[in-house]
Amino acid sequence: MMKHILGYRCTLCGAELPYDERMTCPHCGEKGILDIVFDYNYIKKSFGRAALAKDRTNSMWRYAPLMPLEPRDFSPFLRVGWTPLYTANRLSAELGLKTLYLKDDGLNPTASLKDRASGVAVAKAVELGYDTIACSSTGNAASSCAGNAARMGLKTVIFVPQRAPEGKVAQLMIFGAKVVSVKGDYKATFELSKAAIEKYGWYNRNAGINPILTEGKKTVALEIAEQLNWEPTDWVAVSVGDGCTIGGVYNGFHDLYALGMIERVPKILGVQSTGCCPFVDAAREHRPLVPAAENTLADSIAVGVPRNPVKAMRAVSASNGAWIAVPDEEILAAMRLAGAKEGVFGEPAGVTALAGVRRALQEGIIKSGETVTAISTGSGLKDVKNALRAAGTPKLCEPDLAALDKSGIL
Repeated sequence: MMKHILGYRCTLCGAELPYDERMTCPHCGEKGILDIVFDYNYIKKSFGRAALAKDRTNSMWRYAPLMPLEPRDFSPFLRVGWTPLYTANRLSAELGLKTLYLKDDGLNPTASLKDRASGVAVAKAVELGYDTIACSSTGNAASSCAGNAARMGLKTVIFVPQRAPEGKVAQLMIFGAKVVSVKGDYKATFELSKAAIEKYGWYNRNAGINPILTEGKKTVALEIAEQLNWEPTDWVAVSVGDGCTIGGVYNGFHDLYALGMIERVPKILGVQSTGCCPFVDAAREHRPLVPAAENTLADSIAVGVPRNPVKAMRAVSASNGAWIAVPDEEILAAMRLAGAKEGVFGEPAGVTALAGVRRALQEGIIKSGETVTAISTGSGLKDVKNALRAAGTPKLCEPDLAALDKSGIL
């Protein structure tokens, strides 16, 4: 057993379990998602602000003492993390906020935040001696899994819905993955991947099942806190699909608070599209989640049956945060805003958090005197079709200065 880990705790029944290769609770079955329980007293002995100040590992691997991994040299892996946190001065003024920061995780190796989860999953697969890793995904988790696995010589089998954008599928093919394009929605894709993983014995990278994935995603919160000199903003906004990312963001801030490295956990704003918002509907109606339609252009968060509901709901409730949904038109507007005002090119799901901040300000959930960090989870190059839908296409002009003057372009 790893010295810095005490074991597992089931998010449903609360059972305490030893830390091993299991992925769900034996009492609750597949829905019994597990939390990893860290020994903060042990971790404090060698990890903290002073240790990080001396660390020149400009990647998420600087936080390895807070990951469920054996100590090793992580330099052979892709350099995931330590993405820029921009002060969004023009957007702050545009929205009427005191201060807004944009965390651009589209600049990770395969252009999404999912690299954080996949990096840890690949490290664990290598640690356990697997030669193949598999997952289902709407696109980003798939490409990040394939890219990180390729770097370490692992084979990948990836299941994606037929609607997955071409840019993400192209990444998969370039990274050498065996790609299964499933005739159906994300739920059907997940079920096929689950059955295949069980049959063939591959390492399971599915974030809704594997508890270590949340621990990779939490590194975005660790970075935000460190980049803000351990004084996180009042709010942190996150786009939500399966629930693993927002769960990880809360876990990261909770870890830092438990270690005494920050004085408070920021309020977390969970943002979904109105075309697919099972978490928002459940929160507003004070009821459990029910399956929802996947009717949004933000494909990365088009998850009608989230697999990580408890961690996601806890992230908002435990941080005294809020849930909000925005229509696709506001997501497209946020793509234009982030690009034109701050030079950050986010895919639809990537800027959904920013659209949520704008809407939350209008509804009085976020106050103008508060500070906010919005996480942009993926690059706009992942979905050029919707980028052009948001920005429009250029006008043609004859190669003549007089024609340029008459064109109305300038």
